[in-house]
Amino acid sequence: MAFGAFNHHRNPGPMADINVTPMVDVMLVLLVIFILAAPMFTGAVKLELPKAQAPAAQSAPAATVTLSIDGAGKIFWNNDPVDQAALASRLVEASKLDPQPELQLRADKNTRYEVVAQVMAAAQSNGLTKLGFVTDPKDKK
Repeated sequence: MAFGAFNHHRNPGPMADINVTPMVDVMLVLLVIFILAAPMFTGAVKLELPKAQAPAAQSAPAATVTLSIDGAGKIFWNNDPVDQAALASRLVEASKLDPQPELQLRADKNTRYEVVAQVMAAAQSNGLTKLGFVTDPKDKK
């Protein structure tokens, strides 16, 4: 043993065993520090982008089509009532436009989800990709 012996007549020599406990303690503290600091290093990449003089790209504003569905399930294309067949033909015509119009879906809160899902599926199957939901903002009291 390095700490002592039963033979008291022996000359005490240098201790030959290395005590690793302080080293392990320091390593554990460093590990905890790195674990806590690691999320701070994964932020956004900071870049210094080059400066360039270019005019902004002018894009034609896309048309907007308002699809309204009332509580009874009736569908309106820009306030004109349409049935399922007329809706499909108008969606095909709208998908051929360049740029495609954005469909703004306005559904009454009492509308069945089935009707809303059918309108969304019809728009997607006819090639329209831009669909937005219109809601009323919550009144502040």
